[in-house]
Amino acid sequence: MYTNKTTFFLILLQLISILALRLSACGEITKNDKGMENINKLTTAESGPMQAANPSSYDTITLGGGCFWCVEAVYEMLDGVIKVESGYSGGTVKNPSYREVCTGTTGHAEVAQITFDSTRTSIDEILKVFFTVHDPTSLNKQGADVGTQYRSVIFYRNEHQRTIAKSIIDGLNNDHVYDKPVVTQLDPFSTFYIAEDYHQDYYNQNKNAPYCRMVIQPKLEKFEKLFKDRLKK
Repeated sequence: MYTNKTTFFLILLQLISILALRLSACGEITKNDKGMENINKLTTAESGPMQAANPSSYDTITLGGGCFWCVEAVYEMLDGVIKVESGYSGGTVKNPSYREVCTGTTGHAEVAQITFDSTRTSIDEILKVFFTVHDPTSLNKQGADVGTQYRSVIFYRNEHQRTIAKSIIDGLNNDHVYDKPVVTQLDPFSTFYIAEDYHQDYYNQNKNAPYCRMVIQPKLEKFEKLFKDRLKK
C-alpha cells in the first residue's frame, strides 16, 4: 500500500490543497474531479498478489464515522473485506436499541464492525479508507447527524491497530492536511452490539430511499474514484 508514510502525507497534502472541499449531509469531504488521475498514488494495495481466503488470516476492527449505514456501504465494496456488520460500541448500556442510542445518553457510537482478510487488504488500507470517507475533524457530528453517537472513533483490538491509527492521525495533524485537528478517538475495543436486522446491509436493501440516494451514494461514488483498483470484482 504505502511504503513511505512521509510520501503519502506529502501527496495527500498537495491534493487537498488544490482540490475544493465541501461537506455533504453526512459530513463527507468531497474533492473536485480535477487531479483524480493522481489518486492511485494514494491507493495502491501493499498486500501483494491475491490469495485464497484463509480464516486464520482474518482480522477485525470496529469503526465509527457517523451514520453506520454509510460506513457499512463503503466497506462492503472494498476487496479483502469478508463481512461488515452495523452496530453499537463504546457505551455503558447493555444490549442497547437503536432508539436508545439515538438519544445520545447510552454512550455508544454507531459503528461498523469489519472483518477482513489480511492477505488481501491491511489495517493500513482499512484506516486510510476510513479517513477518506468521513470528516475526522468534526466533533460529534457528521453533516446533519449530530450527537456523540456519530463521533469519529476507532475501537482497536491490539497494539498494532492502535499504532497504525495513531501514526496516520499524527501524520495528518503534523502535515496540517486539514484546517482543523483530527478529533478521532482511539479507544480499546470492549463490546460490540449488533444493530437490529433492518440496519444490516441497509444501502443495498434500500437504494432508492432518499437518504441512500442523497447521502450514501455520493460517498460510494467518491470511494469508487479514489480506490478504483481496490473494488471487489
